[in-house]
Amino acid sequence: MRARVQASIERQGMMKTLGVELIAVERGRVELALRHDERFTQQHGFLHAGAVAAVLDSACGYAAYSTMRPGAEVLTATYTINLLAPAAGDRFAITGQVIRAGRTLVVCRGEAFAGAAAPFAVMQATMMALYDRPGLSG
Repeated sequence: MRARVQASIERQGMMKTLGVELIAVERGRVELALRHDERFTQQHGFLHAGAVAAVLDSACGYAAYSTMRPGAEVLTATYTINLLAPAAGDRFAITGQVIRAGRTLVVCRGEAFAGAAAPFAVMQATMMALYDRPGLSG
């Protein structure tokens, strides 16, 4: 499973640009890491919400992907993000966890941490499983 997720992350231009690292993957759960980079900050020096949302979305997507049978693909159907505190720190842990997996829709929860016990951002996302779609792979 780890190799399948890692290969998919490496094909994502956004994750590559942000320097996202795969830390852990198990069925229904993924942990990613992101280092602070001033290229991805907002005017106050905090990590930009767009970067946070992108990595949370991917963490949820890969958590969903880890529950699907081989050959399935995943796309985001919807997400809601709550930014609870500024994204301040040197390294961020981003997790995605499946809450419920159906055949087509998978609901996930994402959390972003900056070393503290409480997350600075949370996401609820619905992922859509795609089967037998030519041109889509991992």
